Amino acid sequence: MINRRNEAGNAIFLILIAVALFAALFYAVMQSSRSGTEHHDANEGYGTATISQYPVSVRKAIDRMIANGITVEQMNFDPPAAFGSACYEGPTVCVFHPDGGGAIRLTTPPGVMTESAQGEWVFSAQYEVDGIGITAGDETSTEVIAFLPGISQSVCNRLNEELGVPNNPEPADDDGIPFALATTVPDKTMEKNTENGLEIGYTETIGGSFKGQPFGCADFSPETDEANDSDLAYYYVLMER
Repeated sequence: MINRRNEAGNAIFLILIAVALFAALFYAVMQSSRSGTEHHDANEGYGTATISQYPVSVRKAIDRMIANGITVEQMNFDPPAAFGSACYEGPTVCVFHPDGGGAIRLTTPPGVMTESAQGEWVFSAQYEVDGIGITAGDETSTEVIAFLPGISQSVCNRLNEELGVPNNPEPADDDGIPFALATTVPDKTMEKNTENGLEIGYTETIGGSFKGQPFGCADFSPETDEANDSDLAYYYVLMER
């Protein structure tokens, strides 16, 4: 009888130890999950802050160039690697040259992009934004815009929330991102610098939820599958026309 009581006591003791170990393991997993989420949120928050603030610094560089008598038609947005063949009128017309605008040509961290690669900014004068400057639907009214194409859906949503962009998705692909009404996704081919400076043309008009919005993250292709974020791009108007 005494042995049976001891055995029962040992069994209960082992069960209590097992319960305690399970509780400790569950707590550790939950803490790890919470820590991972907080780390992800912190990285995403850093990413959105970088994206929204970088074009501001480029706009300030453009403002300095205009104050020094450089026109938008003269401005060159080529990266430093092209300085040898760019800056046709000298370094003062190059936005990213120390003797021009003095802006820094940055890439974005992979964590904010759809692909696991750094994001490349595109500087173009091929789009106009409805309600910004003159809206004429031709090259006389296109803005100078900084685009970041290929941004991830979660970062795109977060940017619009932080910037107060109305979330009114027109017929789109269920990714929850407002449609730009323009259907051509900005890319590097639209960053055209010629021997006469920035090439100003007309591709499309950004409107809908973005009418009168100088910045925002938009869906440029409502037919693209919602799991594919390659049609998402953040834009910031550097100069209204």
